[in-house]
Order: sequence, then C-alpha cells, then structure tokens
Amino acid sequence: MRHNVKGRKLKRTASHRLATLRALGTALLRYKKIKTTLAKAKETRVFVEPIITKAKIDSVHTRRLIAEDIHDKTVVKELYSEIVKKIGDRPGGYTRIVKLGHRRGDAAEMAILELVDFNDLVAKKKTPAKKKTASEKAEPKSKKETAKIEEAVVVEETKEEKKEK
Repeated sequence: MRHNVKGRKLKRTASHRLATLRALGTALLRYKKIKTTLAKAKETRVFVEPIITKAKIDSVHTRRLIAEDIHDKTVVKELYSEIVKKIGDRPGGYTRIVKLGHRRGDAAEMAILELVDFNDLVAKKKTPAKKKTASEKAEPKSKKETAKIEEAVVVEETKEEKKEK
C-alpha cells in the first residue's frame, strides 16, 4: 500500500527529477504553453502553481525563493511584471491541462500544459480559417472570371479596317 506517498518519480533520480521540473516550469513561464507527457504535466503543475502564488508578494525574499527554482532571470522578471499582474486576483488554479491523445512512437499520453489567462495570446496568433462549402468555393471562381472578362477592353475591327492595313 502506498499510504502518504505523494508525487511521481517519472523514472528519474531525485536530482534529475528536480532538474526536469525546473526546466519544464521555466519553459511554461516563458512560453505560457508547453506540450509534454501527461504525468510530467501533472507534476509540473504541482511544481509551478506554488511558485506563482509566492510571486503574488513582491519582495526580495520571495524573489530569492523563486530564483532557487527558476534559474533564468528574464523569466523571473516576466513572472513578476506580466504573469502576476494578469492572474494576481485568481485564488489558485493558474494552469490548465488539455489531453492530446497518445504519442505515435511509444504511445505515451500527451498533454498541453498552459497558463489559464494566457490562452488568448495563442488564439490571437492563430486565426482559424473559415472553411468554405463546395458551392461557395465554386462561386468566387466564376465571379473572378466574369470580372476579368468585364475588365478586358474589347476592340472590334471591321473587315474594311483589316483590308486597309
């Protein structure tokens, strides 16, 4: 029985597991959205959410606590300047996990881990293209062709003009 055994080992030693979680946490805070396995996503969520909660209090002490886990200074600055301002009023639940299905090579369950209030950034970058039906696709072609025909200048030559040339 596994009483009071928390967390996943992820088939790594303790130091390797910590390094993996720090790297995934840094990537999540930098890019706001990462794609990883479901187990790593769930562990990264447990790792990152307390960091964001600590960042709500802007002091030298909390900055140093966060800098122990996030080794990139620009990401720490971004955490305090952008991320906390946007999700400062939220009482937890800063991340979302979206399951993607199984990876082709080893059938591992894949997931997207993203910061909740930053999913609109991704939506703005990718505007979905409106799909057209077969009838809509056919109509613009005929309109373009008629427009080209209408725009062309028609010069009529009579037989008498041809004889003069």
